[in-house]
Amino acid sequence: MFDRYGNDDSNYNQMIIEEIRKTSGKVADLIEKEYFRQKENVELIASENYCSEAVLAACGSCLSWKYAEGYPYERTSGNKGRYYGGTKYVDELEEYCCDKWREVFNTDYHVNVQPHSGSQANFAAFGAVLEIGDKILALNLDNGGHLTHGAPINFSGRTYNIRFYDVDEKGFIDMDDLRKKAHEFKPKMILTGASAYSRIIDFAGFAEVAKEIGAILMVDMAHIAGLVAAGEHPSPFGYADIITTTTHKTLRGPRGGMIFCKQELARKIDTGVFPFAQGGPLEHIIAGKAICAEEALRPEFKEYQHQVRLNCAAFADEFVKMGYNVVTGGTDNHVFLLDFSDREFTGKNLQTACDEAGITLNKNCVPNEKRSPMQTSGVRIGTSPMTSRGWLEEDFRKVAHRIDEIVKKLDKEKKSE
Repeated sequence: MFDRYGNDDSNYNQMIIEEIRKTSGKVADLIEKEYFRQKENVELIASENYCSEAVLAACGSCLSWKYAEGYPYERTSGNKGRYYGGTKYVDELEEYCCDKWREVFNTDYHVNVQPHSGSQANFAAFGAVLEIGDKILALNLDNGGHLTHGAPINFSGRTYNIRFYDVDEKGFIDMDDLRKKAHEFKPKMILTGASAYSRIIDFAGFAEVAKEIGAILMVDMAHIAGLVAAGEHPSPFGYADIITTTTHKTLRGPRGGMIFCKQELARKIDTGVFPFAQGGPLEHIIAGKAICAEEALRPEFKEYQHQVRLNCAAFADEFVKMGYNVVTGGTDNHVFLLDFSDREFTGKNLQTACDEAGITLNKNCVPNEKRSPMQTSGVRIGTSPMTSRGWLEEDFRKVAHRIDEIVKKLDKEKKSE
């Protein structure tokens, strides 16, 4: 992992690249270029992070070769085991991984660690408990939701009957709007969680509304899972019937997903993953997930998550001091949005200009978005990756001023056109 200055003392990635070069110079060159891009740039993508070398090694291990469709016999969901032989050790590994994640979140929920991604986890969870055309009430993409929460171009919007609850004029989830629409629409599922929402989510409030109408409550905690694990954000466990997450954002693990659920839904969820949504699990990634869980149980992980929040609050506050429109006026977690609806340049323009200056962030829709999703009026900024590299509040304040310089240049260029 790189330190705050971009140093990589172990040079593990370079060793991997040289091994690849023995077979493919082209692939090695491209990976090396990406390695140096990540090393030299300021990485502010809220959905990205740096995993440990142990996780990287597990993901490139001999487990890459092993097929293991099905589940270990010891699972409590009533499954019928694996459909391949030679699974003794991957069975032990998968059970160990599940046990560690229950320990991380201090829960007795059933957990499935096989989903290949957060989107796959959501697809499987929906398929486990819903029929085509069933009603879902969710937060839409413009207000901070995720593509898989009912966007018309996504499987979720094309498969289910979606209605959205909104944020209020300040950008906070409007719980009154949620309750009103829940009672009018009577969805089978209420879905919460976000990809670009900077405030605490009231899981108890959502559970109360879901109980009032007899709906399933599903939480997608992909972005905040690390904060939840460290006690830096309220936990959805005990409130939600189903909880999905990725393992590579604030959790700092491999690219992948997981599903937690109350025990009475265990068999449905397992069947929703395999055979409904996926074939063989990626046991090498599950090994990486297990290591990630072990790392999340260490004291330094909690210290890291606390610093992520401190850094994000300081970063957002610096923009507020400079007069920027920060959606909701600040942040409670690892992410915030800058709204440039009143500017002539777009979120994409700023993303491109920052890329050229060695700062990586992404364009993002904002509440009451008027531009297209390919242009947007805002950008999303996260502090998890650079906090992993040892950055503190003052480092982020300095970058805020670098971004301010880029914004002023864009303003000047647009006015001269």
